[in-house]
Amino acid sequence: MLAAGSGAVPPVVWVPVVAWCVAWQASLQHEVIHGHPTPSVSFNRWIAGPPLALWLSYDRYRATHLQHHVDERLTDPLDDPESFYVTERDWQAAGPVGRLVLWSLNTLVGRLVLGPPWTVVRFALSEARAVWRGDPTRRRDWIRHGVATALVAIVIDLGFGVPLWLYALAVVWPATSLMLLRSFAEHRLAADPAHRSAIVESSGPLAWLFLSNNLHALHHERPGLPWFVLPKIYRANRETVLERNGGYRLSGYAEVARRWLVTPRDHPRHPGRAS
Repeated sequence: MLAAGSGAVPPVVWVPVVAWCVAWQASLQHEVIHGHPTPSVSFNRWIAGPPLALWLSYDRYRATHLQHHVDERLTDPLDDPESFYVTERDWQAAGPVGRLVLWSLNTLVGRLVLGPPWTVVRFALSEARAVWRGDPTRRRDWIRHGVATALVAIVIDLGFGVPLWLYALAVVWPATSLMLLRSFAEHRLAADPAHRSAIVESSGPLAWLFLSNNLHALHHERPGLPWFVLPKIYRANRETVLERNGGYRLSGYAEVARRWLVTPRDHPRHPGRAS
């Protein structure tokens, strides 16, 4: 970043590297939420690091992600904070333009391009409403996050000489896209909650970036397993894991792109939620 700020390294080189690192930090924060990589909660929280993505409060991410792990409510637009489905009422209220956006978000290209602002705005509005209603926990979390974000912004802008607008557009946006690439196909509608989580058999750089969270069905079964153990456990129990998750398996992110790059993977409306 110092070299980038001085102009010694062109943006075409440093931007993807920094964006990749910001997305990797989000994967590390996910591991910290589940009690890794050390037995010390305070140390794990410290190594989760500053809010490099700017918009993502670790404390709020932790709270919403643990709610997401109630598998009986997976994909439910009211009970699963990470769901991209909407209720029947919201679908009807969206209007033609809103429905087009919702359809677009269910394609991979739409999720990667439009998903970051959609995710940030939706998350911010949800949290702002709770703060407005007087939720003391959220107020405390966002004050803490605001202070930490201000310090990160000062370091980026004044310390590294990278304008915040450039960092937001060229780093935070693609980093968030990488996070959304991982989550795009990891859940589906299914009557059996055990069949809702995917296995994406990636073993290349993306598996490292996501810290093995591509083995998502196994992660939901055993969230206490650290990332570096998941691949070994999966290889030893592959047939059993796939039997338990209803065979929801993808060979890698190339298959995800082939199937859903411009084709919606599902209807945006959740069939079990009228309002």
